[in-house]
Formats: sequence, C-alpha cells, structure tokens
Amino acid sequence: MAGHSKWANIKHRKAAQDAKRGKIFTKLIRELVVAAKTGGGVPEDNPRLRAAIDKALANNMKRDTIDKAIARGAGADDAENYEEVTYEGYGVGGIAVLVECMTDNRNRTVSDVRHAFSKRGGNLGTDGSVAYLFTRTGQISYPPGADEDKILEIALDAGAEDVLIHDDGSLDVLTAWEDFSAVKEALEAADLESENAEVTMLASTTVSLDKEAAEKLLALVDHLEDLDDVQNVYTNADISEEVMAEFD
Repeated sequence: MAGHSKWANIKHRKAAQDAKRGKIFTKLIRELVVAAKTGGGVPEDNPRLRAAIDKALANNMKRDTIDKAIARGAGADDAENYEEVTYEGYGVGGIAVLVECMTDNRNRTVSDVRHAFSKRGGNLGTDGSVAYLFTRTGQISYPPGADEDKILEIALDAGAEDVLIHDDGSLDVLTAWEDFSAVKEALEAADLESENAEVTMLASTTVSLDKEAAEKLLALVDHLEDLDDVQNVYTNADISEEVMAEFD
C-alpha cells in the first residue's frame, strides 16, 4: 500500500498543472452533471455528488458554477447524454491502467484511448483484465508531522476503514467511498486539514518503477488525461521518493 501516497502526490501536482490550463473544469462540470443525473441533485442523499462537489470546491470552482451544473443534471436534460465507460489496459512493464470516461460517442472515445496506449508503449486490454485490482475508495492524505493520534481517533470514530502510516510519517485515511464526505467533514471539524482528499481507485498490489519506466508511464497518463472524454486515470504504479525527486 506504500505506493499510494506517492502516486497521489504526483497526481495532485499534475492536477494543479491541469487546473492552470482550465481543462479540469470541463471534467469537473461533467462529473457534477452526471452525478446529479444518476443519483439526484440533493448532495445529502447522493454520496457521489457530494464527492464531486468537494472536488470542485477544492479546485476553486465557484459555487454558482457548481449549482448550475447540478441543476442541469437533476433536470435530466436530454442534451446531457453522456455514457460512462471504463477502459482497461497496460502501460510499460505491465503496469495496470484504468481509464474512466464520459462520452457521447463511444466509438470516438475507444479510438482515442487505444491510440494513446499504442503511441505510448502500452496496449488496451479486455474488460476485466485489470479492474479486479482496483477498489473505489475515499483517501484523505496528511503530511509528515500531522497529529497521528488525533487523526486515528477522529477518523475511526467517523467510520474510516483504515489509517495507513507510512515510513516518512505521512498518513492516508481510507474510507468506503460512500462515507468519504462524512469522514472528511469530521476531520475538518477537528481542525485537521488534509493535503489531499479524493475518491479514487486504489490498487491491491503495486509495481515499483525506475525513472525511465516512470517517465514512460507518466507520458501515457498525460496523453490519456488530455483526451476530452477521459475523466480519471488510475494505475498500480509505485514510484519511490528517490525517483520522484529526479522529476523535480
């Protein structure tokens, strides 16, 4: 499990770069619309929508923009005819890659995703080839030096499934994805501010990568995330602190 925090740090840094390009807002709005359309527009009754709102707010989206997206989804506007589809494949060294998409044209999307894999040294797999490795999970991360005892007490009392303490002193609070918002809110109410919090797909096993392999994998992830129909990309890569430092 030790690789998750490191991979989350890389994703968090990349997300900040994406936000500067403004691209992430389009994907956040699409997630808000679909979450409201599939589960209703009341966040208290729709865990997926609550998580989408949290993510939008964390990326500095205005509340008015969020409300408009929810209203569009809750109104079940036929124009918002997005289909959710997940593609599975392999990156360099057999790294498992899970690609979540929202699309109004499945043929276009699978063609774009397949092209990204082939161009970046990977290959698209069949349904079920890697999905079994991943579990949808709420993850709330704290840096070294955070109040370990307080986090453990509040998180577990609020319904967290586990708290991982890494060698460098950083912590990851793991929750069922449906309980993510409740646990996050309990921690925040106790003045425990995380450095990153999201509903993600965590891999049950990870594979360590050297710098060359990490560069190739990140190039594939970048290519996939640049596709308009791709919402999220997950891998089971474990990139060490030493390799990460070589990217700085």
